Amino acid sequence: MNWMALLWSLLFVDPLIILSTILCGTVSQIVSLFDPAGHQQIRIGQVWARSLLWIAGVKVEVDGLEHIRQDTCYVFVPNHLSYMDTPVLLGTFPANFRFLAKEPLFRIWFMGWHLKRAGHVSVPLENPRASVRSLAHAATLIHSHKVSLLIFSEGGRSADGALQEFKDGAAYLAIKAQAPLVPVALIGTREILAMHSLTFHRGRVKVRIGEPIPTAGMTPHQRSELSERARQQIATMLEEK
Repeated sequence: MNWMALLWSLLFVDPLIILSTILCGTVSQIVSLFDPAGHQQIRIGQVWARSLLWIAGVKVEVDGLEHIRQDTCYVFVPNHLSYMDTPVLLGTFPANFRFLAKEPLFRIWFMGWHLKRAGHVSVPLENPRASVRSLAHAATLIHSHKVSLLIFSEGGRSADGALQEFKDGAAYLAIKAQAPLVPVALIGTREILAMHSLTFHRGRVKVRIGEPIPTAGMTPHQRSELSERARQQIATMLEEK
């Protein structure tokens, strides 16, 4: 065990992250009373995410920004390695997007209210029919609110860092919305904050944004094929040096 890293995390990183979360969360709650669309809350969330990256000593390099057009809405599908994935994406992505997250997160006091008010989408994974309804609802948000959506298709963090099989939710969502599906490869977040660990480590993270996969003309029956195309593209990006 790296005792210096543990001590640095416990005495410096953890308290500041808690403080930043409380401050930004409180401001977000207040702003939500005057921001029904959630746009200002997303900006506050970006400030929170960047503060976490600064506090934890994380440098982020982003490749592939040229694939993202500001006038287009997407469905982003990244791999999932760590709780740091969320601040990394929220703090560095140029797109206006909302997360699709597990329903239990929306039941957590303070956090759940913020997620709902900011326009993030709850997905009840234990109820397949309700999950499909949530995905269909999310697809309408892409056009009605002009936002992109992001979903972790592995269904949870990878325990060993290996890319897991994808669930078809993101592909189904992209097809329903007829929005491009964008594979995203996260590299290095597991080294910053490992699964089941509370110790933060300084380091560098790389975000690789793949080429958008068009879904125009595709039907929900092709969702597995689309999921596999996205997964293979992420696997290729993860292997790049």
